[in-house]
Amino acid sequence: MLQSQKLEQTMANEFLMTKWRLWYQSLDVNHDKVISLDDVEESRKKFSELHHLSAEEKESTMKSIEQWWEKYIFRGSSGQEITQEQFLNRLNAEFKSNKEKFIKDKRDCFSTILGVIDINHDKFIDQDEFVLCFRAYGHENLTADTDFFNAYKPVDGKVPVKVIVDSWTDFLSSEDSSKESIEKKAFESGV
Repeated sequence: MLQSQKLEQTMANEFLMTKWRLWYQSLDVNHDKVISLDDVEESRKKFSELHHLSAEEKESTMKSIEQWWEKYIFRGSSGQEITQEQFLNRLNAEFKSNKEKFIKDKRDCFSTILGVIDINHDKFIDQDEFVLCFRAYGHENLTADTDFFNAYKPVDGKVPVKVIVDSWTDFLSSEDSSKESIEKKAFESGV
């Protein structure tokens, strides 16, 4: 077997790797080129402030956000810094090891965080919830954030959580470059 064929079997395709890089960059809340506890703290603090949460809501929400970061991003590594290379290598290993499990994990990941973002728990995300979430994650371009939301084709100003979960799951698991990706397009256009 040729060396390039061996590498191809051990690595996700470049299209998927590109999307994982975009996701990594979106998680680097403070834009210091590393994912760390500083990103967690900044996102938790901004999210709570932007939503003007009561003390009780703030405590619960901040805990939920921290647990999401720990389970789905740090993967139990207690907030140790993650470089882009480490992040991509981990995603690739998980993807290549068991694609079905990888897809389920990403579905759970986005169901969990969207459960937090859905402040009124109506199983829909409205534009304010969406834009405030992206602002909390360091994405301050209001026009790009709004365009991103509108790409989900809201009805009466809302998008079902399931639609966004499905789209993000596909974004992080599909190697098919012929499929349009709302998230890829949004991140590449400045979100």
